[in-house]
Amino acid sequence: MSMLKGKTALVTGSTSGIGLGIAIALARQGANIVLNGFGDVEAPRAQVLDAGKAAGIEVGYHGADMSKTADIEAMMKYAAAEFGRVDILVNNAGIQHVAKVQDFPVEKWDAILAINLSSAFHTTRLALPAMQQANWGRIINVASVHGLVGSAEKSAYVAAKHGIVGLTKVTALENATTGVTCNAICPGWVLTPLVQKQVDAKAAAQGISNEDATKQLLGEKEPSMQFTTPEELGELAVFFCSAAANNVRGVAWNMDGGWAAQ
Repeated sequence: MSMLKGKTALVTGSTSGIGLGIAIALARQGANIVLNGFGDVEAPRAQVLDAGKAAGIEVGYHGADMSKTADIEAMMKYAAAEFGRVDILVNNAGIQHVAKVQDFPVEKWDAILAINLSSAFHTTRLALPAMQQANWGRIINVASVHGLVGSAEKSAYVAAKHGIVGLTKVTALENATTGVTCNAICPGWVLTPLVQKQVDAKAAAQGISNEDATKQLLGEKEPSMQFTTPEELGELAVFFCSAAANNVRGVAWNMDGGWAAQ
């Protein structure tokens, strides 16, 4: 299971949720991992180390604030100094805020665009030269089904995720004749702490059970009536890193229970 032995993957926003799921899946394939994110680091680090134990992987961490360009530059320098270079870059960090356009707080718009979109541009521009020199690299942008369709009251998030899909296509085209690929993963509802908050808020607002709120949330958008899991998204990331995906370039691959098919 050591398809990625000797490679290093940097996953932003990887101390929980989707990012952690992807980090664990890549570690299982033998990749060294650079974690990034807020909150508890030791528990996720232990999970990732455990996943890559058989391959003897190493796990680094950098607490860069993904809204700050200088922090991102420091993180990329750290990764290069510790591991030689970033072979696999997973841009996953993201935040959400929900409000109508006319009510949307300007500072929330700026923060969402910075963290959900601009951070991916900065990590990508800094990772590309070493990937191009090695003639191998994988850039995986975690977009969202909202990179393909819209939803009311999510203007900044939808704009940022559509932007990520566009950035993915351009990055793929600019490197199309090389061994460097760039693709986007577009999940529907994934049961992460971010989504659990939305379920809890729905239950509280309507005075209904968590279970009913979950059904309501899924029923509005996701025909499968089930959450996608971080593990499933991790396996898709592993596929993008495999030789089978050498010529998968610039796709926005939705794993959304049929959401965008409607």
